[in-house]
Amino acid sequence: MDPQASLSDIFQKDIFGKGPTEIMPNLYAQEIDAGARLREYQQEIRNKIVEMHGMEKIPDEMEEYIQGAQGTPAMEESAAFDAIADITAEDAYDWYVYDLVPLGQALYHLSMASAYNAWIEKVTGLRQQMREHEKVAAVIRREKEKDEDAILNELHYIKERIKRSSAILLDKEKTAFFLVVTAEEMVIKETRRAAELFVKYGVPLSGYVVNRILSDSLKGEEIPGYLKGRLAMQENCLRDIEEKFAGQVLLSVPEMNGDVTGLAMIERIAAAMF
Repeated sequence: MDPQASLSDIFQKDIFGKGPTEIMPNLYAQEIDAGARLREYQQEIRNKIVEMHGMEKIPDEMEEYIQGAQGTPAMEESAAFDAIADITAEDAYDWYVYDLVPLGQALYHLSMASAYNAWIEKVTGLRQQMREHEKVAAVIRREKEKDEDAILNELHYIKERIKRSSAILLDKEKTAFFLVVTAEEMVIKETRRAAELFVKYGVPLSGYVVNRILSDSLKGEEIPGYLKGRLAMQENCLRDIEEKFAGQVLLSVPEMNGDVTGLAMIERIAAAMF
């Protein structure tokens, strides 16, 4: 699964927003339409507001707020990750493989999960205190208790969803993350930063894959100065990778002579890796 809309290109098949699509026997791919997921969520909010408050329609100012949420930073990323959590929870497949931006979906969700959890705990406590005080007003007690129950149930529902999706990421028995690094100085620095944050949030980091390695056989050939410079840089960076990620580099993937698209090229990559 890929929330970044690239699997259609890789498999050369339009699968965007179409749910699980069979690529070949025992292999399904899904490219998540985060925008559609976000629109579903907005409609769910409208329905719950109408249900909780007995409205015939959503007030204009509230509708503007709901629509405005679509432009909130990282909202689509959150919607995509929410979809991933639901798909994984269905447990319909033997293995799930996700292509995630390490400093994007995965760590953003984990960092926000703790903040959301603390906020929900606080709001839930305040709601419960309000219910206790409102029991004094016997005349309105029944109606108010019913309203408050609906709100508290919704808060508990949100909390459980956050807990469930976070548990998927942090389950070291079932989940493993592999960071992909290339032999470039800035990429190595970003990868180290990501690894440190993974440790901070207790994410089970299982190793590194070094991608796009130029063949050493090029050294003995007549090649442009640009390539000679790239080979020299690669040599230094590979030493740096070996030092910084000692014993954790699991695979190296060679630079291919074309884009990795189509099953034939994917098979070549697989043969080179395994």
